[in-house]
Amino acid sequence: MSQKNLKLEDYMALNYKMNIIEDEDEGGFTVYFPELPGCITCGSTLESALVNAEDAKREWLNAAIQDKIKIKKLECA
Repeated sequence: MSQKNLKLEDYMALNYKMNIIEDEDEGGFTVYFPELPGCITCGSTLESALVNAEDAKREWLNAAIQDKIKIKKLECA
């Protein structure tokens, strides 16, 4: 499938690397996706950080699609 034909859900199914950093001083977790520049979020618990990460990824990808920004295409999960 060419990148021009990919929809939001196609990109959501791709296996983007997720980095999780625990803030040992103040608590909580920061999550970011290295292949999606600027796609970063946080949460007070790991569970909330992971939920927020999926929301952040969806919003980042949706904005990139609308603005016709090239999105790194990876293999499906």
